[in-house]
Amino acid sequence: MSQHNTSLPERLKRRPVAEAIARLDRMMDLDKGRMSRDIFWDRDIYEQELEKIFARCWLFVGHESQIPKSGDFVSTYMGEDNVIIVRQKDNSIRGFLNTCPHRGNKVTFADLGNARQFVCNYHGWAFGIDGGLKGMHASEAYEATGMDKNEHSLHPVAQIDSYKGLIFATLDPNAPPLAEYLGDFRYYLDAIFDMDEGGTEFVGGCVKSVIQCNWKYASENFVGDILHAGWTHDSGAKAMVGGSVAEVHKLPHESYQVNFNGHGWEFNQDIVGNCATLGDKDLMKYLYVLQPKVQERLGEVRSKMIGAISSCTLFPNTSFLPGQNTFRTWHPRGPGQIELHTWTFVNKKAPQEIKDKWRKGTMMTFSPSGVFEMDDGENWEYSTKTNAGFVTRQQDLYLGLGQNTRITDTDLPCNVFRGQVNEANQRAFYQRWLDLMKAQEWQDVPQRDVPTLPTTSTKETA
Repeated sequence: MSQHNTSLPERLKRRPVAEAIARLDRMMDLDKGRMSRDIFWDRDIYEQELEKIFARCWLFVGHESQIPKSGDFVSTYMGEDNVIIVRQKDNSIRGFLNTCPHRGNKVTFADLGNARQFVCNYHGWAFGIDGGLKGMHASEAYEATGMDKNEHSLHPVAQIDSYKGLIFATLDPNAPPLAEYLGDFRYYLDAIFDMDEGGTEFVGGCVKSVIQCNWKYASENFVGDILHAGWTHDSGAKAMVGGSVAEVHKLPHESYQVNFNGHGWEFNQDIVGNCATLGDKDLMKYLYVLQPKVQERLGEVRSKMIGAISSCTLFPNTSFLPGQNTFRTWHPRGPGQIELHTWTFVNKKAPQEIKDKWRKGTMMTFSPSGVFEMDDGENWEYSTKTNAGFVTRQQDLYLGLGQNTRITDTDLPCNVFRGQVNEANQRAFYQRWLDLMKAQEWQDVPQRDVPTLPTTSTKETA
């Protein structure tokens, strides 16, 4: 399904490096668990993020369940670049910048739908679902100039591919293949997106909201921050299910943090911990009944992850919570704002009443009015806003929990750390961020974690 395009324009590849970028090494000391607040506030750093992170990395752009038929499309963002993802007549998937090459207007304002063509409102330029320019209003005027329509198609994304129903795209033709980008982390993704025959689907549409925070605060929270739940979300948990989560960091089950090239997952082995916060016994029963089947399919370790207390971020800006089944992307809108897109994912073969319960449960917990979302949003906003102070920005931030907790005597893939009360995944996240920000090309990005798994992974290795 992978599609390729020509190289990036030279003007994009040779932009001058801002002074803030040149001093990045002095702003980060991850071995000591220290980093500068400027990375959450500096406008030059943000502009470089758009180029070095969002115009380079593989980004989540949709789920295959959203575009099952030819002509089905979704519009979304890659950084601040608006894109259209559309199913082709041959069942492949392609992506294009959502901008007319004539005057730059958006060619579709819809979030999703089905189209035979996309027509720009401004001058009537019409494009097929393959991106090609088919015609325009007063076409004879253009023909008189000798214009070649083949030279004015919608600009394609450089590569597009999918894994277990999740569609990713990159704007960089030199980016490694998606399988390499995800690497060994696919082993863990299978625990959620391949736990049941038939895979997963999105239900209930997309909920959009705006939070006044830097995108990295949200991503690093989901990459592995169980510690905040026992304090931030304790009152919300009491309101939802009448129980406390204050001692969540002391749960007796085996727990880990794992990371690979900036992707991170924290999890324990309690099977239904996250799901329990929804307060619905039918959902927990569904997972308990499914667990033995998952064990047979994927092995014991992953069968205990299916709804456990856990969270995950796929670098740079896609996160999800198993059990609560919320899936989200943190789209940057400047150093101090994100646009959050949220969906509910479910097993495609789950009974309809189970799907409905999960959709309602995620709305109660992780939506703009959800009891947990409001807690997080307020924390991220004030973590960002306090950096307005000049003297405040001279004070480093600490992320040193869990030093020297790496496990080497395990068959589990990726970098494995013992315990969820840890900031190993945060350090790995920011190391990947730093490596990409400093690199001029993909070939310059250090290969700290080399993938060892085959292209697909379903059976237990531990």
